[in-house]
Amino acid sequence: MRAHLHTGWRHIPAEARGMAAALGNFDGVHLGHAHLVHLLHAARPDLGLAVVTFEPHPRELFRPQDPPFRLTLPEERLAALSALGVRHVFQIPFDAAFSAMSAERFVTDVLHEGLGLRHLGCGADFVFGHRRGGNVTFLADRAEELGIGLTAVPPLTDASGPYSSTRIRRLLQDGYPERAAEELGRAWSIRGVVQHGDKRGRLLGFPTANVPLGRHLEPARGVYAVTVRLADGRAWPGVANIGRRPTIDDGQESRLEVHLLDFDGDLYGQTLSVGLHTLLREERRFAGLDALKAQIAEDAATARAYLDTLSRTGT
Repeated sequence: MRAHLHTGWRHIPAEARGMAAALGNFDGVHLGHAHLVHLLHAARPDLGLAVVTFEPHPRELFRPQDPPFRLTLPEERLAALSALGVRHVFQIPFDAAFSAMSAERFVTDVLHEGLGLRHLGCGADFVFGHRRGGNVTFLADRAEELGIGLTAVPPLTDASGPYSSTRIRRLLQDGYPERAAEELGRAWSIRGVVQHGDKRGRLLGFPTANVPLGRHLEPARGVYAVTVRLADGRAWPGVANIGRRPTIDDGQESRLEVHLLDFDGDLYGQTLSVGLHTLLREERRFAGLDALKAQIAEDAATARAYLDTLSRTGT
């Protein structure tokens, strides 16, 4: 069941009030986030399960000059939270006015009065409010006064330390989508609307769907074996290039171009979710279009073999 999305904290319908809600940015919705959601539900299984999150990510407001860094944009995040059993997502607009709200007002005005929450869950390092003025100790004190329960969850860790969005970003930028998938609990995906390109792939015999990276993190440049989820829900094997196409382009803009294996159809204007499985090779320049065409054919064959193996083993 898909979670119901509320794009604010005012005028919440009665059926969405009285929830147990996890608080945070939830970029990536990784296993650490899943751990928080599961423990919150275990603490109050009698309450509906919700998440309070923010859009855009606060870093996008405070550091707009930074390169795009997001693991998940709102649609992908909503889908991942829905898969965890979350029924309501309160996506609060994070703008200059909201960033100036005090920690006290966030608890009383937003969590208590606006959303009517009955139990909260957060990481032990959760901070909030103007200039990060509120922490878990403050939240626990105020929540108790307001009759709201709180479950503060220590981070989920492995041999490398706590699971975190930062760690997953680094794995993707270093070219390890398999390891990122282990920490996400699923393949990392880029979701976007197919745009018209220069039709170069079609001329080379491998038509591609062009999906802008937008605000997504740019992973390591190169060719990947991927699974593409279409707008109608079908999953399709493919091979994708992420980079600046040094052989045929001016190298000014990175893009995602995905070729769906054995697919015949028009994808323009559709929203695709492209899940990265493994980096087949790094981006490089070829001597000419014939060499590039031969390499693309080899990449497609390699991707097909890799994805066939994944399908057979169920991984």
